[in-house]
Amino acid sequence: MAGNDASPALTSHQDRKVRGAWVWEETQHPPKRLRGGEDEESPRKLPKRKIVLLMAYSGKGYHGMQGVSAAGQVVSLKVWLIDDILNKINSHLPSHIRILGLKRVTGGFNSKNKCDARTYCYMLPTFAFAHKDKDVQDERYRLSTDTLQQVNRLLSCYKGTHNFHNFTSQKGPREPSARRYILEMYCEEPFEREGLEFAVIKVKGQSFMMHQIRKMVGLVVAIVKGYAPESVLERSWGEEKVDIPKAPGLGLVLERVHFEKYNQRFGNDGLHEPLDWAQEEGKVAAFKEQHIYPTIVSTERDERSMAQWLSTLPIHDFSATVLMASSPSAKVPSSLEGSEGDGDTD
Repeated sequence: MAGNDASPALTSHQDRKVRGAWVWEETQHPPKRLRGGEDEESPRKLPKRKIVLLMAYSGKGYHGMQGVSAAGQVVSLKVWLIDDILNKINSHLPSHIRILGLKRVTGGFNSKNKCDARTYCYMLPTFAFAHKDKDVQDERYRLSTDTLQQVNRLLSCYKGTHNFHNFTSQKGPREPSARRYILEMYCEEPFEREGLEFAVIKVKGQSFMMHQIRKMVGLVVAIVKGYAPESVLERSWGEEKVDIPKAPGLGLVLERVHFEKYNQRFGNDGLHEPLDWAQEEGKVAAFKEQHIYPTIVSTERDERSMAQWLSTLPIHDFSATVLMASSPSAKVPSSLEGSEGDGDTD
């Protein structure tokens, strides 16, 4: 899950090699005594330090913290800070999983609990916004300025605090945890990849529930294409159950994990660095261009996940609603609370 305190193994299949290069606490043993009675000389132990790692990975073919790609995942753990530690870790990892940065943090820091907000991006072919009456699902489509403005007007409606119980299968309409705060959501200017036009939707929120982002995108697509009225957006925040389509998971990427309160308290104390990763921005951008975006583009071309999903939109009934009964049996176990805060997973 995104932002969890890391276990010693970064990937299950690389666990031994990583441990061989990174002197993990859990693998250490007391110094052995020689049979002759003389103590073997004990090496000086380095102090263990609490750190955070900035990680990036392509989500395809990888199952770990979450089922999506990440360009700015952050995990916290204690290690011995050996020389050239980042290069030694990366030398044992496949190219589509990289450690991009490391920072010292306070001893009690937990990357999941100290997170203030997360930013995700969702990359999709722009033909997803073509109106159903003149649907084009290939290289010919280009997003118009008017349609982009309509998309951004609808996305901006998500800003603020709303009841998102209809955007996940885990929450009832009267559960307090179904209310989530969205700081911003917008679609950037489109761009071309291999002759196909794409756009990136960015959303920053305090936390997200499972499938929430994909359903937020899915509903806006349905409205822009003309399958659903704009009124369904506001109606989805009420207690009635609304049928909301879930966009494909392919384009979802964890962009950044925010620690603004931590930075205010410790970022300028002279001992710790702020967790803003400004110096690593170039590495993050390069990783996206080399591993994440090409995977999304090639998979979309080969599997046509967006086009296939768009063909299912007519079966949704956006006018029908069912008043959900608020009963104890409708409440999900507490172990599922906030699971989407760690990634929009399947």
